[in-house]
Amino acid sequence: MPRRTTPFLPDQYYHFYNRGNNRQAVFFERANYLYFLKGVRKYLCPQVETLAYCLMPTHYHLLGRVVAAPETSTSEVSGRVSRAMMRLGVSYTKAINKRFGRVGVLFQGQFQAKPVQTYEHLLNLCVYIHANPVKDGLVALPEEWEFSNYLEWMNLRNGTLVNREFIAEHFGTPEEYRQRLLDYLQTRNLPDDFRNYIQDLEK
Repeated sequence: MPRRTTPFLPDQYYHFYNRGNNRQAVFFERANYLYFLKGVRKYLCPQVETLAYCLMPTHYHLLGRVVAAPETSTSEVSGRVSRAMMRLGVSYTKAINKRFGRVGVLFQGQFQAKPVQTYEHLLNLCVYIHANPVKDGLVALPEEWEFSNYLEWMNLRNGTLVNREFIAEHFGTPEEYRQRLLDYLQTRNLPDDFRNYIQDLEK
């Protein structure tokens, strides 16, 4: 597995994602989605605060902020986050292989993690992540998709993978965020620099 050249920095936002090998499914039944989220809580949450996520049949998106004690070195922080993501991927792959009697890799290589480069990227990434199920035609409205934390953002479910202070600080009320998301789904308008930021996701 190739070594990461870009470190994970404390208080930096990152977009974590991966897709199925050969673009095939990685989630096959409801229990799989729930098992993956259990892994996020177990492995990733001690190192990364999860802000927005969406699990899709063939891929996943996680937006998070790296957390670390002030005295922790950059190399130690990077190692902890990398190990957490690898453990998440390996444990989930093992569980799926056992459940369905399959062998081999499940994901398309190593997990990807891109630092969020600008404040506007941060705002647009939240919308982009929560819009995925509607964009892909899985549901008509974002609240109809169980496997994202949009329901937590809207105060419709009491999940733990959410930071409501983050929502209030950057988007205002849940209703304001919902309108922003619906506006995007209607227009599909995104700034050009953000389209460049996510271009590898659209391939």
